[in-house]
Amino acid sequence: MQAPAPPTTYPRAVLFDLLTALLDSWSLWNAAAGSEAQGRAWRAEYLRLTYGCGAYVAYEELVRRAAAAVGLPASAPERLEADWDRLQPWDGARELLQALRPHCRLGVVTNCSERLGRRAAALLDVDWDVVLTSEEAGFYKPDPRPYRMALERLAVAPREAAFVAGSGYDLFGTSAVGLRTYWHNRVGLALPQGASAAERQSPTLAQALPWLQGFHAPVR
Repeated sequence: MQAPAPPTTYPRAVLFDLLTALLDSWSLWNAAAGSEAQGRAWRAEYLRLTYGCGAYVAYEELVRRAAAAVGLPASAPERLEADWDRLQPWDGARELLQALRPHCRLGVVTNCSERLGRRAAALLDVDWDVVLTSEEAGFYKPDPRPYRMALERLAVAPREAAFVAGSGYDLFGTSAVGLRTYWHNRVGLALPQGASAAERQSPTLAQALPWLQGFHAPVR
């Protein structure tokens, strides 16, 4: 006799990184920079500044500083912002969110300004329960405070929630908070030195739904 299928046990809430886990911001940065190589260098410098500053400094200012640091003209960050609403969801992103919507509360925790973060979140056509930007939180990820603030607004404990990351740097924050994490490592980034491994890592979102459907909150 075939064994019965295990019960579907969703987390109470799923939080997402926005600009790398759900939206293809890499292509937008590359186009604004003029090439993939320049875009990657610019993005790497931006990430270095962002993850090093902790307390919030205007997102747009960090983007401009990073561009200047790698030798890009002022027109690069200007083009990035002008094309912001052209951000495209990764394949499977909308489908994943639609599948989760009846079962989980959904939120975004993003390293972005309020203005640009909310515009980006709206591109996914989801009725978000919370959109938490680093500007509103007052700190950039991976500081634990943005993740905790989002969970507090949802009235959900970390053990009852999951996080879908797009950057390995999120793993510093999610491990500190106690959030089980799926890393959608689309562009094959290396795990940052000292970061804890994600519970599941994949170059696509294809395994995220089965992982979330089998979610079991750890016993205290």
